[in-house]
Amino acid sequence: MSDETRQNAAANENAEAEFRPEHVVEAEIETPEADPHEALKSENADLRDRLLRAAAEMENIRKRAEREVKEAGQYAISRFAHDLLGVGDNMRRALETVSGESRETADNVLIGLLDGVEMTERELLKTLEKHGVTRVAPEGERFDPNYHQAMFEVPDESVPSGTVVQVVQSGYKIGERCLRPAMVGVSKGGPKPGAKSETVSDEAQHIDKTA
Repeated sequence: MSDETRQNAAANENAEAEFRPEHVVEAEIETPEADPHEALKSENADLRDRLLRAAAEMENIRKRAEREVKEAGQYAISRFAHDLLGVGDNMRRALETVSGESRETADNVLIGLLDGVEMTERELLKTLEKHGVTRVAPEGERFDPNYHQAMFEVPDESVPSGTVVQVVQSGYKIGERCLRPAMVGVSKGGPKPGAKSETVSDEAQHIDKTA
């Protein structure tokens, strides 16, 4: 091998050595550092949001617990109060068996007995009302299936259909719940609720046109 060939080979080896990967220096990429102040602000906002949510949830739990305790105390006597209604019904039936004429001719003993039964009935109703039990006497009101039980229908065109025209037995409610529905007679054959106002309006329009 000639000297010139050896020199060329040596030059090529030097050139390859200079461009080997281990001699390549990777460029360092600088990444911007996070702002610690902004990070703290974000973390603070997140913690505040969690705290407000937890406080709202605790307030809802407290209100729900108070409502449940109140309802438990209010409706705990429902069964007992319902049983007492039968006692009041029997008192009312006993009083109704004595007509007005019989009272006028009754002796002092019977009058005293009737007065005592009436007083006991009033005291019973007063005590029930003290504990949230109120009487439902819906005569003249619109039939409400939540508080009334229809026993029969009464043909009556003078009132809107579905009006309570007779109360057979008074109902009772405790708080906003029905304790015992009122047994009622309901009208039929009259105008539908709201139809009367429409009729009056039509008559008024007719008068305006003819005037």
